[in-house]
Amino acid sequence: MNGGFHEEEVIGKAYDGRLMKRLLKYARPYWKNLLVSIIMLAVITGTELARPYLIKIAIDEHILAISAPMRAFAPREAPGPGVLFRGKVFIREKNLSASALSQAPTYQLIQYDQQFYLIKGLIPNPGTDKYLIKKENDGYWLHREALDKGEEKYEATPVTSAEIGLFREKDNRALLKLSLVFFLIAIVGFIFNYLQVNLLQATSQRIIHNMRIEVFTHLQRMPLAFFDQNPTGRLVTRVTNDTDTLNEMYSSVLINLFRDLFMVMGAALIMIKMNFRLALLSLAVLPVIIGAAVIFRRYARKAYRIVRTTLARINATMAENITGMGIVQIFAQEEKKFKEFRAVNEDYFKAGMVEIKIFAIFRPAMDLIFSIAMALIIWYGGARILAGTLSFGLVFAFVNYIGQFFQPILELTEKYNILQAAMASSERIFLLLDTETELQNPHTPVTVGGLKGKIEFKQVWFAYHDQDWVLKEVSFSIKPGQTVALVGATGAGKTSIISLLTRMYPLQRGEILVDGVKLEDYKLAELRRNIGVVLQDVFLFTGDIKTNIRLNNKEITEQKIIEAAEKVKADSFIRLLPGGYNEPVTERGSTLSAGQRQLLSFARVLAFNPSILVLDEATANIDTETEVLIQEALRELTIGRTTIIVAHRLSTIQRADQIIVLHKGRVREIGSHQELLAQRGLYYELFKLQYKGQPTLG
Repeated sequence: MNGGFHEEEVIGKAYDGRLMKRLLKYARPYWKNLLVSIIMLAVITGTELARPYLIKIAIDEHILAISAPMRAFAPREAPGPGVLFRGKVFIREKNLSASALSQAPTYQLIQYDQQFYLIKGLIPNPGTDKYLIKKENDGYWLHREALDKGEEKYEATPVTSAEIGLFREKDNRALLKLSLVFFLIAIVGFIFNYLQVNLLQATSQRIIHNMRIEVFTHLQRMPLAFFDQNPTGRLVTRVTNDTDTLNEMYSSVLINLFRDLFMVMGAALIMIKMNFRLALLSLAVLPVIIGAAVIFRRYARKAYRIVRTTLARINATMAENITGMGIVQIFAQEEKKFKEFRAVNEDYFKAGMVEIKIFAIFRPAMDLIFSIAMALIIWYGGARILAGTLSFGLVFAFVNYIGQFFQPILELTEKYNILQAAMASSERIFLLLDTETELQNPHTPVTVGGLKGKIEFKQVWFAYHDQDWVLKEVSFSIKPGQTVALVGATGAGKTSIISLLTRMYPLQRGEILVDGVKLEDYKLAELRRNIGVVLQDVFLFTGDIKTNIRLNNKEITEQKIIEAAEKVKADSFIRLLPGGYNEPVTERGSTLSAGQRQLLSFARVLAFNPSILVLDEATANIDTETEVLIQEALRELTIGRTTIIVAHRLSTIQRADQIIVLHKGRVREIGSHQELLAQRGLYYELFKLQYKGQPTLG
């Protein structure tokens, strides 16, 4: 019988289209939210790309524009607004039409030795050429050495600081407007970023919430055989850690991939539009980036695979040693186990170091390539600034845009890691979800109002694994209202019969009938609702006494809870607790004694009022005094209710209507206590061994 999905450490591709397509199905119900998030990302990216361009305008057109060429017009002939200075209107050439440029002489403001001068004419390279301003008899003149023309002279007029303010007035107003626009863009970016992060994270959390619910619901439908073969820690990891890894993938990689795409494309387009040659030079490193990414991907995936495999080994070794620590210490195996763990830990350390080295090479390599691109901009752009063919603001903007262009690439290692982990986690989750349960509800289930309690086993065969039969040709019949005991040595099949009756495991051969109907024809939930089971190892949930009896069944009132507790003699100890029925219960009821936990389990079953009552070694952990109380309660509780008792202590079953003796998976004897003793068979031998004070066979 196959109860598990036999999961090994799954390490798939860094990107698997099949898995991604399946993951996107979970996002499909929220496509509107994701679309809005992507649109917001486009707006956010636009605000980030606009900032360097605004700074460029501020630098080139206003901060450093004091030396920009101007034309001087008579006040009545000025084609537009300008600066009125000494009877003339000065307008910058960039604000004039081609026809207006030919109608007026050129002027330029030059700063020389802490003093501004208005130069008549155009100085080709006022920031770099050698020139000298001298005062002569007829005024101030600028002398410039021209390689092809010899010395040139330009008329120069000193300008005071107050007069410079006239020329700077429009620049100041423009800078104020640009500052306001910059601030507003930053505010818009902040608001959209806040809304986008909240929307994306909420959507991502909702997707993972639904996935976690699906995994948990699927686990609830799995038979016990599945949990027998799959460690609890592994299953808990699927519901928690693996789903959290996918949350990172949805929020950090999937949607932000659009942001990276917008940023890279936007920065590249703006650079190309501003200056094609400088853009080509800046992006000349792209082939190197692509080559480095391909190499990194291959080696990173291999290293990741080894790390995950060794991590699985180290986790398994840790779990095994902690679980078996008692045996390790009793048999003095600490040294041996330490050597085993040290060897596995060393492998994990080496694998981790290999991965670290790969990542340590790639990220600095990307930084180096980025620095090369930046150096090219400084070299080429700086030279063109000195030559007067490029503006400082444009080169400054290029430096910012190349940084924005490279930022997503520099974050590639982190996103690649998240994507690898997400693919591995999704494969593990889907492997679990694709494991079908062998216990299915019928298409047309038989309606259960209330069972009478007639039980029939007909030629039942059952095995936990393949054909390693635990039950063989088991046949017996229990009438409604009867109390029947199952006895036998350990491994005889007693608990297996109970598990089959409650459909915890699928049946391989034979038939089990309840009230003349096959178990498979009942709806699982309704069948189990009519069968109350009390196990030897009682499980109590975190909460309080009342909640553990009711188990969230709102139909069970507080009065019914108290009545059930009184019938099983649990009310007496409950009322002695500080909180009474509201007394907090820790995990598994660790603050209560074994007897108290057992009494609560009796109260729990009786509160649900099942038609069939099953006691599986229910009195094994109870002291003699408590057992007397239980036996008194059971005599009243079993009236009108079919009861099956699995017990090793034969003293607890002597009043049973019939006793079924099992041996090696077969029914060997059936009868009452006195009838079986008279037969002097297997039951007689068991009885004799117990009452001679020897250990029982079970």
